[in-house]
Amino acid sequence: QVQLVESGGGLVEAGGSLRLSCAVSGRIYGMNDMGWYRQAPGKQRELVADINSGGVTNYAGSVQGRFTISRDSAKNTVYLQMNSLKPEDTAVYYCHAEVVTSFYGRRNTYWGQGTQVTVSS
Repeated sequence: QVQLVESGGGLVEAGGSLRLSCAVSGRIYGMNDMGWYRQAPGKQRELVADINSGGVTNYAGSVQGRFTISRDSAKNTVYLQMNSLKPEDTAVYYCHAEVVTSFYGRRNTYWGQGTQVTVSS
């Protein structure tokens, strides 16, 4: 009943910017940690950035200083602002969230379907 839908991916030239959005819908009593992962062809999925319910953020070293993660609790949405993009950033980006799904505090984790980000030279 919980779904994560990503948007904002696309093709951009090196040095450009993109803003990814992830909207969570369904039976939601609260949201805990939310984050963005990415997977390039032939590579393992890796954490890009995450943010907890208190707004504390964590970034992979390869994106720190260029990417910014944020969340809007009223909209159940998490964002990833990506600046100074490099060809090495090319990957499918996946949203991930821990959601409180019951009145009694049951927690489950969910993945989005992924959105393609391609950075050209």
